[in-house]
Amino acid sequence: MTEASMNKLSTQDRVRIISALVEGNSIRATCRMTGAAKGTVLKLLVDLGKACAKYQDEKLRGLNCKQIQCDEIWSFCYAKEKNVPEEMKGKMGFGDVWTWTAIDAESKLIVSYLVGDRSAVYARKFIDDLASRLAHRVQLTTDGHKAYLSAVEGAFGADVDYAMLDKIYNAPPREGHARYSPAECCGTRKIKIKGNPDIKKVSTSYVERQNLTMRMSMRRMTRLTNAFSKKIENQAHAVALHFMHYNFCRVHQTLRVTPAMEAKVSDHVWSLEEIAGLLS
Repeated sequence: MTEASMNKLSTQDRVRIISALVEGNSIRATCRMTGAAKGTVLKLLVDLGKACAKYQDEKLRGLNCKQIQCDEIWSFCYAKEKNVPEEMKGKMGFGDVWTWTAIDAESKLIVSYLVGDRSAVYARKFIDDLASRLAHRVQLTTDGHKAYLSAVEGAFGADVDYAMLDKIYNAPPREGHARYSPAECCGTRKIKIKGNPDIKKVSTSYVERQNLTMRMSMRRMTRLTNAFSKKIENQAHAVALHFMHYNFCRVHQTLRVTPAMEAKVSDHVWSLEEIAGLLS
């Protein structure tokens, strides 16, 4: 697909493709629904993903958040980890991929996100980015992933009220029983790490609910899927589009405004035409 032919897409055509993608359809399903070629859809996703990432990077700064919840959501690229060819094992974008997310518990705004692996290196990149977007001290809750400890220390120092919500799981199901179900959580421990966090507010429920929204809204994030990302770059572009739509277009059922409006970074509900307009 050439850039010239891509530019022939009307705003209406772009909106139809965007609408299909943000409602959880795969690339091939989007092609069937809109009549667009696969190359056209992929080119639009790449260009729009870059534009959405750039806009959010610039706009989500100096945020007056009070409570932040962080989590990571699993997916995979190219193949599931156990099926990755030997020569590709250990390379980024082949096998397990994690999307790190941080949500403001009050506005439900996704403040920061990062697609990568679950290592300490990516933890530090993610938490550094999160810290750079906040206007003042916050209460921070993460899950029990140990990589957060040094990342939070490095990014915030003493200027944070930080606690971990450590989940206790039952033994994983036996082979052949509930094969595709994750281990069942049978309890939690709230662990004060730094500062003076309000233990009553130590929670990851909002960010976990957003992760469910993400799985429902992105076909490539579904656990049992053949629409998984073949390239990690496309995964990142799809995530950027998803969060742009979630933050700026999607009216939250409880808030009755978008998360961006509640966080005072937008004064109206964005249309899909406006998202398409980021390319102009």
